[in-house]
Amino acid sequence: MERPTLPKGLVAFVKRDCPTCELVAPVLEQLAASGASLTVFTQDDPSFPSDADWVVDDTSLSMSWHHDIETVPTLLRVGDGESDRTVGWSAEHWRALSGDASIGEGLPESRPGCGSLSVDPNLVDELTVRFGGSDLHSRRVEVATLEDDHEAMFDRGWTDGLPVVPPTEARVIAMLAGTTREPSDIVAVIPPNLAEASVEKVAINAVMAGCKPEYLPVVLAAVEAVCTDRFNMHGVLATTMGVGPIFVVNGPIRHRIGMNSGINALGHGNRANATIGRAVQLVIRNLGGGRPGEIDRAAQGNPGKLGFCFAEDEEGSPWNSLAEHLGFDSGTDTVTAFCGEGPRIVVDQMSRTPESLTKLLAQAMLSTVSPRMVMGMDAMLVLSPEHMARYRDAGWDRQRFHEEINAHLTFKSDAIIRGVDGIDEGLPAGFEGIDVTKFPLDDGLLVTHAGGPAGLFSSIIGGWVRGDKGSLPVTKEITP
Repeated sequence: MERPTLPKGLVAFVKRDCPTCELVAPVLEQLAASGASLTVFTQDDPSFPSDADWVVDDTSLSMSWHHDIETVPTLLRVGDGESDRTVGWSAEHWRALSGDASIGEGLPESRPGCGSLSVDPNLVDELTVRFGGSDLHSRRVEVATLEDDHEAMFDRGWTDGLPVVPPTEARVIAMLAGTTREPSDIVAVIPPNLAEASVEKVAINAVMAGCKPEYLPVVLAAVEAVCTDRFNMHGVLATTMGVGPIFVVNGPIRHRIGMNSGINALGHGNRANATIGRAVQLVIRNLGGGRPGEIDRAAQGNPGKLGFCFAEDEEGSPWNSLAEHLGFDSGTDTVTAFCGEGPRIVVDQMSRTPESLTKLLAQAMLSTVSPRMVMGMDAMLVLSPEHMARYRDAGWDRQRFHEEINAHLTFKSDAIIRGVDGIDEGLPAGFEGIDVTKFPLDDGLLVTHAGGPAGLFSSIIGGWVRGDKGSLPVTKEITP
């Protein structure tokens, strides 16, 4: 829409719902009575400050929006070139702009104004769409007047089984304000349909998931991470094993966007945790076509496939962070994508030494995925603060922990050969008498720290097949 021009002379913007505008109403009437060339645009009441021909109805907020009115009252002097303006009430400034030294007698020397309706947070996005136009390139889907928006999205198959937020132009534009990247930039090619996902397309799904704009950079990095050959999202979808992407966020961004690394960190209740992972899954579903019953062949699945994301409690850990362990500098904002199942609680309320706790954790991990499956799978251990205290008090660092627990996860293969103890599952004949490790010794076990301050419980998250035929963890730096 072409920007409407202001009339020459004195121009004021006011609203009745503003004490300072009420204060200056007599001043405006005085200026109009003196014969000054005055136009007053009123935002909420066409008869305020007077039912007169010099008062113009701007309840549409078109003039206010186009001329960047942030505060009312605003007084401008408009000439052939740029206009001068003052906001709020200042007797000195209003007299200088109007050229009338007699106005405002008996009024206070100054008063601050109120926020203009054109910058009201509840209106600004809709006004941007209405007056600023839209550079969005996505297809518009018309919903009938009597059709329920949420039911319409269910009917079109755009949801994950839960209601989603309607992605209106205003909401998508607001979401895109959360990143400096161009809406047309391609983030990734989404499997299985190998569809290109632009920043705009990801933003649409982030709106649907319930994200705030400040979450979008994390969502973009997470989408990039799972759409790598290393993570192998196509394989994750196609496997009948009920695994999905799990995201761990490191760096200062955890605090900036209000993520939870404490009580119930792996559960519900935090908007950022709940919606970031969900947004990625909606991108996979809606852009890539990764729908259950189609390419997603999980035999049982797990609740985490709706979206599983949490922040590491870096400040509460005596160890370097997961991101630092994986090669990133301290203070770098990152998201790590790990392919895993739902978390399994490990209870140890008696161990008072790191040696005892480590042995119990190892015993619990031996049954991850299957007690008879070794070397080809990985896992994530989420240590709680009370369990981590055992290692802090004893002065163990991350390296010491990995060395000790890997020793307890290494054993003779004879007990897990097929047929031993009448169990058909296990290693094939020919693997007898060798040492095997539950997880690969390099990065087969990821260890992070999260949870509430009370509770001697940690969690094991079993992984999927590693390597070329499976998935490997991927960490991406989060950029604005």
